[in-house]
Amino acid sequence: MTEFETLKFAQSGAVVNIVLDRPEAANGMNDVLTRDLAVAAALCDTPAVKVVTLTGGGRFFCAGGDLKAMAAADDPGVFVKGMADDLHRAMSTFARMNAVLITAVNGVAAGAGFPLGVSGDLVLAAESASFTMAYTKAGLSPDGGSSYVLPRLIGLRRTQELMITNRVLTAAEAADWGLVTRVVPDAELPAALDALAAEVATQAGGSNAAVKQLLLTTYGADYETQLEREGRLIAKCASSADGKEGVGAFVGKRKPEFG
Repeated sequence: MTEFETLKFAQSGAVVNIVLDRPEAANGMNDVLTRDLAVAAALCDTPAVKVVTLTGGGRFFCAGGDLKAMAAADDPGVFVKGMADDLHRAMSTFARMNAVLITAVNGVAAGAGFPLGVSGDLVLAAESASFTMAYTKAGLSPDGGSSYVLPRLIGLRRTQELMITNRVLTAAEAADWGLVTRVVPDAELPAALDALAAEVATQAGGSNAAVKQLLLTTYGADYETQLEREGRLIAKCASSADGKEGVGAFVGKRKPEFG
């Protein structure tokens, strides 16, 4: 098993649990954390993994880039570009892997922690969680896919407000805006995350992978192209072992047992 310096990585059956583990730095991203995250994401990109959970250790989910590390770099531009490249590789892998990514935002999600937190296919947030861009406060510009993801989730005007004014959203506001799936009491977040991961792990992995593929391409495809993709993917699912099991279970009025 790969050893990580800045995160905890554990696999149990088809579920991988990742915990950002720099609590002394509010889980801020330095070059080691972003590199660890890219490696961890690559390890999740395998047929054996059906669910990946991602949360923060301690009081924070992720406070964004580690500004102290940036300030200490000989060449801040080169340092930050390397961090961004690793972070973006991790997020691209999470988006394109077959496994469902469930993020649990347990506290502050700021800077790159914001897009990372809402990047899950399913997003849980503790009641005390908060979301803010905070880039322009430090004279920086957004990264972590935020300029791509946020306009699609909440529209251009709200994205502009978040990025330019650095408005802080509560968990309830984030849910109202459509950034998170569900808000749960702080004390119940770990149990809610485990329960949701266990539920998704019993589902057909190929079906969930197809959902991810279709939604990833929907904004860049015309109607007929997306119809064709849907037709090909549902045919592939129908021919798979899970597809045959699911249909057979429905017809036989029993609970399916997916691989």
